[in-house]
Amino acid sequence: MATRRIVTLPGDGIGPEVMRPAEVVLAALGDFAFDERMIGGVSIDAHGIALTDEVLEACRRSEAVLLAAVGGPRWDTTDPAAPRPEQGLLGLRKGLELFANLRPVRPSPALIDASPLRPERIAGTDLLVVRELTGGIYFGDSGRRATADGEGEEAWDTCLYSTPEIERIAEVAFRFARRKVTSVDKANVLESSRLWRKTVERVAAGYPEMPLEHLLVDNAAMQLVARPSDFDVIVTENLFGDILSDEAAMITGSIGLLPSASVGAGGPGLFEPVHGSAPDIAGSGRANPLAMFGSVAMMLRYGLDMEPEAARLESAIDGALEAGLRTPDLGGGAGTEEATRAILERL
Repeated sequence: MATRRIVTLPGDGIGPEVMRPAEVVLAALGDFAFDERMIGGVSIDAHGIALTDEVLEACRRSEAVLLAAVGGPRWDTTDPAAPRPEQGLLGLRKGLELFANLRPVRPSPALIDASPLRPERIAGTDLLVVRELTGGIYFGDSGRRATADGEGEEAWDTCLYSTPEIERIAEVAFRFARRKVTSVDKANVLESSRLWRKTVERVAAGYPEMPLEHLLVDNAAMQLVARPSDFDVIVTENLFGDILSDEAAMITGSIGLLPSASVGAGGPGLFEPVHGSAPDIAGSGRANPLAMFGSVAMMLRYGLDMEPEAARLESAIDGALEAGLRTPDLGGGAGTEEATRAILERL
């Protein structure tokens, strides 16, 4: 098999601590060449911006991009002109035309008791959140100015969606659906949501065998807690997806367990754990690498067409948890190195 070319973006906080084990695990599964680059806060420190043109071009030339985490209080600021680590991630999504984020939520049987929800409530949960990534309020016009009376400031953020943007994300949702598609919006208030609902219904007409339901975002947030196992594929816009996917993550008991994939019409995909940079534990050796390993599995499956290797890695993760592996966020004492050894032993 030819060497597969991967750009790695360790980023900030615990990012480098979980990226190193990911490279070790990948080396146990195949022949990979890693091209490590900067993104986020470390890139701001080195270059003044969160994502340089050179890094973006390297990502475009790769077969897949593996990212760990960006951000931290060190770069927090109220200055709207100051660079922010998250701009690197947004720029990467836009530059690679990654319009669809995929977040699977499937609680491990070994960790049912780790969820804040009762076991009987989450039993059978196996859902996928499909979030639109390159439109909406995060990319709309925004600004701040003095009020007309000069007594303060006013700010605005514009949520803008076009029919083609909604169509393509809806198509992704229906392609992945097994039982039904749940489209989440706020059509009782927002004009952008009314266009969203109308467009999703038109796409659904091309999939007559697949049921479609609509939920307002506030109701969807409640139902994710009340009946998570009833969901199959949830498709929604950028802001709502950002919030709901993190809520869904807690069904598993820890956001430190969940991977994600961002894909587009072609070119390399971006694969990253859902958790943040966790600066409070950076350097302690306590970072949970399992979400990073899950992201590696998604990269193997969706980015590199290496399904057998993806299945081996996922089986190793499940086996380690069944054998009792628990990191601090799961109530145990296993550090990053111990968790990595447990996975490698099962590969």
